Amino acid sequence: MKTIREDFEEREKSFISPFGVLAAESRGRRREEEPCPVRTIFQQDRDRIVFSNAFRRLKHKTQVFLSPLGDHYRTRLTHTLEVAEVARTISRAMRLNEDLAEAIALGHDLGHTPFGHSGEAALKEVYSAEFRHSDQSLRVVDVLERNGQGLNLSWEVRDGILKHSKGFGDIIPADPGAMAATLEGRIVRFADIIAYLNHDLDDAVRSGVISGAQVPNSCVKILGDNHAQRSTTMIRDLIYSSRVVNENLELSFSGEVFDAMSDLRLFLYENVYRSKPVHSEFVKSKKIISEIFTYFLNHPEQLRIRLAGLEMVSAYYNSDPEERIICDYIASMTDRYLLSLYSEIFIPTPLV
Repeated sequence: MKTIREDFEEREKSFISPFGVLAAESRGRRREEEPCPVRTIFQQDRDRIVFSNAFRRLKHKTQVFLSPLGDHYRTRLTHTLEVAEVARTISRAMRLNEDLAEAIALGHDLGHTPFGHSGEAALKEVYSAEFRHSDQSLRVVDVLERNGQGLNLSWEVRDGILKHSKGFGDIIPADPGAMAATLEGRIVRFADIIAYLNHDLDDAVRSGVISGAQVPNSCVKILGDNHAQRSTTMIRDLIYSSRVVNENLELSFSGEVFDAMSDLRLFLYENVYRSKPVHSEFVKSKKIISEIFTYFLNHPEQLRIRLAGLEMVSAYYNSDPEERIICDYIASMTDRYLLSLYSEIFIPTPLV
């Protein structure tokens, strides 16, 4: 008798296009497991990510604005949920595997540092120039979760997590190897930029860093003048502009939408991410992370005390260099935890 999972895997063949990944044809996990009788491998991956410690911590990690007090500012968690929704919408419309796309989207930023990209920049300086949050996200799911055992995710989800990031690099890289192996993973890369272009612009206007009138007219004319219009334009354009070329489905935007997105991205970098209000907080947060890193490097006994019993490191503490462990510890922190830790270590406490 077929299991529920096997029945669903059979039904997938009727609605997923030849360009999508069938769950039954996954390349599997790093460690073999008994298949779940109810969920496909990608549905299991999605659930493992959502129930992970790292996923819960995203709610107190910076997206753009550090430790925002306003209820409507995006955090790393709300960003992740928006990416997942965009990725699901596109995957469904293109008859690809929604479960795979959603799992990649939900896991893509698990390794992001506190204080957003300023935290990433700080760890590049004090730990390694090769540090990237996408690599750290893969390390979270491979090693740090479940007491050092990792989540043991599928090959396809791990590949998508590793290759989602672009920084200020090309939206569509010239090197095909920089893109995920699956179309679902590539969709998450595009969903990521669609999400942050729109919500970062929203938050920047809400905070007063820029005004809506500053947004380039060319972007407004082509993409729309509010979040809903811009998102709809970008999502639909990707769906309708993608084409089958030499028996491969190539994801692409139309020329005018791609140019407008590139212009909007450049506008945000110049007027928001590098603006004086945001950059001044960026400098402060880098200083905090650098000083915390140096403190634990010089006080290994304090590091051991604080890590005692912590699930994320206890299983491998004796096998990795101290610098690597400090990096993992800091990268895992939420904004508020890091600020509290900094105050505890460096700010004098007056006697009563």
